[in-house]
Amino acid sequence: MTDFGRLITAMVTPFNEKMKVDYQRAKELAEHLAATGSQSIVVAGTTGESPTLSVEEKENLFKTVVDAVKGKARVIAGSGSNSTEQSMEITRKAEAAGVDGVMLVVPYYNKPPQEGLYSHFKMIAESTHLPIMLYNVPGRTSVNLSAQTTIKLAQLDNVFAIKEASGDLEQISQIITETPEDFLVYSGDDSMTLPIMSIGGYGVVSVAGHIIGEKITEMIGAFTSGQPDEAAALHRKLMPIFKGMFISTNPIPVKTALNQLGNEVGPVRLPLVQMTPGQQEELKGILMRAGLL
Repeated sequence: MTDFGRLITAMVTPFNEKMKVDYQRAKELAEHLAATGSQSIVVAGTTGESPTLSVEEKENLFKTVVDAVKGKARVIAGSGSNSTEQSMEITRKAEAAGVDGVMLVVPYYNKPPQEGLYSHFKMIAESTHLPIMLYNVPGRTSVNLSAQTTIKLAQLDNVFAIKEASGDLEQISQIITETPEDFLVYSGDDSMTLPIMSIGGYGVVSVAGHIIGEKITEMIGAFTSGQPDEAAALHRKLMPIFKGMFISTNPIPVKTALNQLGNEVGPVRLPLVQMTPGQQEELKGILMRAGLL
């Protein structure tokens, strides 16, 4: 199976002043991520404001980023939704665009039972040859993908990983223990990367990777090379940035940070709104204290 690496960044979607997708900036941002430690890039995930992207915009983003980072990083398409049929449609378009894999979020709002979740993911998996990363984020979907359902899904040939953002180390530990050795568990929260890796997790699908990808790579490298104390020290040092990316709803802070650092990605789309002046100053202070600004 394709190696997607330990640091995967969930890329923001750049917009211009008219709130249209800025594909040139998307290309430049993808190249920047590939050059600063991201081994794979998620396109049109939650951080990419997937709920407000049209199917056509997603398809064009997949093509743009694939072309931009060919040979430098892998591309994972955020093709999941709360509609099984639409998820399969977007997955087919992603496959045609040449992506390396897809990430499928737990269906949101319609609150399916566990058997519904299993059937949803199984049907999509059977419709594609692409490697599939599951994405469990109950804080956004209102439904938790249980350890038992994840373990069952891990038996499917092309389901290779899960992005776990439940924050439940007991659940994550059970998944790591009871899934095949080649099934990978990624942290879905930057601040949980090291704790999850310490119990057998593989890496992170990151937000902070936009601005400190090299430092996150350094932290992961310290841990995997048998230097846990150094990794822990880096984890503590990076924690203010990890937390700073969530002082407002993701991706509002990370887009603000990128703009403050001169890597223009434009505004967020409604119903998201820009940070308050006070929050912007707070974020600027975090970046300054980290030596980034």
